[in-house]
Amino acid sequence: MLRTNLGPIPLVLERAQAPCTVQSFVHLVRHLFYDRTICHRLTAYPTLSVLQCGDPSGTGEGGPGYRFRDELPTGLPPAPSDPTGERRVYARGVLAMANAGPDTKGSQFFLVYADSALRPNYTIFGRVKPAGLRTLDTVAAGGVTPTPEDPTPVDGPPALRTEICVARVRH
Repeated sequence: MLRTNLGPIPLVLERAQAPCTVQSFVHLVRHLFYDRTICHRLTAYPTLSVLQCGDPSGTGEGGPGYRFRDELPTGLPPAPSDPTGERRVYARGVLAMANAGPDTKGSQFFLVYADSALRPNYTIFGRVKPAGLRTLDTVAAGGVTPTPEDPTPVDGPPALRTEICVARVRH
């Protein structure tokens, strides 16, 4: 469960699908790693709709000081918007790890608030429950923080500051 300043985001972790990823996430939660961190990135592209969190620095560059191997998804349906057939559908409600390339997962994760088309390079390790989807919809409706250079951005910090106040897992 992620308790944010904008509402709860209850999660279901899928250990059978990604055991190492779930173990790392649980470890970080139990050590209060995510508490009082912000969700630093909201994307609102037609083919990519995610809220990214899990960076203690809030910049998109931070992590836990370790990396681990990918546990990539199989069997995802092809994205209808991708004529190349390379991208797959990461469905609304998916919880997945962000990365900077193969085997670079650390602490950053993303929550999919609308079906998105991505290469299957991101480990799926859980899903967001309906109450969490309502919270994600609130964040998404606020949009991305505008700047003088880009008054209508589709990628950047969420306009509604989203802070993970407390992250907890049930035993």
